[in-house]
Amino acid sequence: MTLQDRLDALKADFEGGKFAYKPGPDVLDTMHRATSELVASGQALNARKAGDKAPEFALKDPDDHVVSSVELLAKGPLVVSFYRGVWCPYCNLELQALQAAASAIEARGASVVVISPQTAPNSRKSQRDNQLTFPILSDEKSRVAAAFGLRFSLPDYLVELYKGFKNDLPTFNDDPAWVLPMPARYVIGTDGIIAYAEVNPDYTQRPDPSELLPVLDKLRTNAVA
Repeated sequence: MTLQDRLDALKADFEGGKFAYKPGPDVLDTMHRATSELVASGQALNARKAGDKAPEFALKDPDDHVVSSVELLAKGPLVVSFYRGVWCPYCNLELQALQAAASAIEARGASVVVISPQTAPNSRKSQRDNQLTFPILSDEKSRVAAAFGLRFSLPDYLVELYKGFKNDLPTFNDDPAWVLPMPARYVIGTDGIIAYAEVNPDYTQRPDPSELLPVLDKLRTNAVA
């Protein structure tokens, strides 16, 4: 089953009322409206894309160690995924899919990091719950997400809905702003140039990590040539 198959099943179960929380039509309409408006804004089209220089970053992992993109790229290509947070079931399915592909990615000489606005304790919970071997880095105030063109502000009506869900982003992220990164995945070559970019303002739509492997193979072939 592909990642998208799992995401589609999750969405169908949620919208079909198969969870303890059963959303009414008004809740679903609000969620669909927010996604549609973000898609229509065109912000995803202005995010960093293949061929662009990737912003450099140095962020702390849950153990308070600084992880530098420059240092990682000195060792090989870098896979970067932007993660909304421990509270997002769609994001957690993606983390699990990335973990399943991690050995194949690392076998191609690449590293994997995930970037999230959430605090270190929440990242530790994400790593534990999803049994991750790669780090989730804390992006304070979503500054790195902004550098990639991914940070957006939630509309007021969605903020109110999230509060009803107990998705208190200011607490999760230690940031009073109600902002999130659009889900995105990048492959960055050792030259710092983005070789692959997938940005989708619809958080229920995400590519399978298997798509990264041909990109990494091509980078390795080019490095040898």
